[in-house]
Amino acid sequence: MSGYVTHEREVEEEREPGDTAAVRRTIGPEAGAERLEQRVIRFGAGRSRPRSPGPHKQEILYVAAGSGTLRLDGGEHELVPDTGVFVAGGETWEVENPGPDELVVVSVVAPQERVPNGCRRVTVRFDDQPELRADAKRTFRYLVNQEAGCLDVTQFVGIVQPCRAPDHSHSYDEVGYIVEGEGIAHVGGEQARITAGSCFHLPPDHVHCIENDGEGVMRIMGVFHPSGDPASRSYDEVETTTT
Repeated sequence: MSGYVTHEREVEEEREPGDTAAVRRTIGPEAGAERLEQRVIRFGAGRSRPRSPGPHKQEILYVAAGSGTLRLDGGEHELVPDTGVFVAGGETWEVENPGPDELVVVSVVAPQERVPNGCRRVTVRFDDQPELRADAKRTFRYLVNQEAGCLDVTQFVGIVQPCRAPDHSHSYDEVGYIVEGEGIAHVGGEQARITAGSCFHLPPDHVHCIENDGEGVMRIMGVFHPSGDPASRSYDEVETTTT
């Protein structure tokens, strides 16, 4: 199984009648992702149609742009940029967008193998989370993870300074979305240009590197299964050269 890189604008848009949402499925089985499905959803003004991950799946959302209200099984939750959202299996959600700007959400659907624990949080804001260091050039903050009651997957936002890290791999299955910045995805011996709106899938133990060759920081939203630590890496059998 190899990695996969695309951009949301390269994926055909789908709209359901009467819905405010334009949906692009950027990562799925056709991209080699057997357990994770990623969609970029752009909500126009108004109230969306209800949607649900289903009884045995959970949905992890990230607000990339815009603001509004999440209606989840009768409750209301504020949506602002850099907010992570945890929708558990069987729950139904809608988005109310006051307009006029779009509300852009990145959705990742994953299997739900364990029910949420007692510390369940529906929304988690980036600004409220502590900054953690992965290495000298990279930091990250958890959004949805075990501390939010989600026991199966981890969502985080990584901040990458201009650099190329050593090639490495992870033991988990990961999908990602470039929120800001530009660079090169080195995946499986191939290179792909990435900018804001680029999406990628990294299978378990697949050698890769995300290089920031721009002048500013790169911000990456990632979701992986099973839950764990995004700073955990393997360099086994990989020649590591840092530039």
